[in-house]
Amino acid sequence: MSTATEYVRADLGFPVVNALGEMSNPNAGQETAGSLQQTSEEMVVDDRAIGESLASGLSAVNITLGYTLGDHPPYEHTVHELDVWDGILASRPELVKVRTAEDIRAAHRDGRVGVIYGFQNAVAVGEDPALIDARVGEFADRGVRVIQLTYNPANHLGDGAMAPHNRGLTDFGRQVVDSLNAHKVMVDLSHSGESTCLDAVRYSAEPISINHTGCRAVADLPRNKTDEELRLVAERGGFVGIYFMPFLTLSGHAHAADVVEHIVHAVNVCGEDAVGIGSDGSVTAIDDLDAYRDHLAEHVALRAAAGVGAAGERADTLPFVIDLRGVDQFRTLIRLLEERGYNQERIAKIMGGNFIAYGERIWGA
Repeated sequence: MSTATEYVRADLGFPVVNALGEMSNPNAGQETAGSLQQTSEEMVVDDRAIGESLASGLSAVNITLGYTLGDHPPYEHTVHELDVWDGILASRPELVKVRTAEDIRAAHRDGRVGVIYGFQNAVAVGEDPALIDARVGEFADRGVRVIQLTYNPANHLGDGAMAPHNRGLTDFGRQVVDSLNAHKVMVDLSHSGESTCLDAVRYSAEPISINHTGCRAVADLPRNKTDEELRLVAERGGFVGIYFMPFLTLSGHAHAADVVEHIVHAVNVCGEDAVGIGSDGSVTAIDDLDAYRDHLAEHVALRAAAGVGAAGERADTLPFVIDLRGVDQFRTLIRLLEERGYNQERIAKIMGGNFIAYGERIWGA
């Protein structure tokens, strides 16, 4: 396999920002591939993962680190994973930590990939209201720029998309949102239940994001967002990223055309200045799909047993879009948007410009 130094950034004409993705090679570390959640140490950030990210045209990606689910102690595990990723970035000059919107622009200019530290569950802040600001401040100082309030189940901030009661944001959750606003961290409502999302958007002093989702009007599944949620986020200056996931269609067998339909719907609801992409996957494609399918049923069963799965996850559905993966995924999406009549200015916004502009509003230029 070629090394990362033999790749150069593909010039797609504008920055490409993945509002939620991975910076790893899914073909390595297969001994943990069927587990409930891989840790950052188990993910392999190798020459292939970095080189193919550059070759795809990727300028920056929001990665998931820290506690999301499972038996790890949330705070301790999160601090450890921050240490792991700081070590990865220190050893890979092709990668750079993103703290501001300008860091994304610089990564694009310099032919590097900006890495945005993000959480997909906020429980690492703990349960003591007196510690919220110190914990959020610590994470922000370490470079965390995105914190999602909930994963699929409920937590003490609010309900996730699969929580049965659809409660809204709790008092504790409001205090966390206040602290995230104060420390210039994105409040991400991906995976949240509808009431928690609407409450957080209305409560937050700063615009919020839904970095990886679909549109429920197109595919009526809990992981997708209603038009009311999408519209309110956009009206208040936020950002919506469309994922490359099976929830884009009721069959669970999503294709690139389905991604386009959700982007088109989101643009129609939110306007062209609020919509982007958050694939929820890596650039490097899985090489052996037959072997992957062999352990997929086990993985889906583990998630269901742990109460963290989502409606639409089944043993016969892949957690990615089958014809929108690998090094050409962004080029393919651009071509399909062109075929829908989108001009280059609108496409540039969707592929990265809107996220960068939202980052300026939250993090600063």
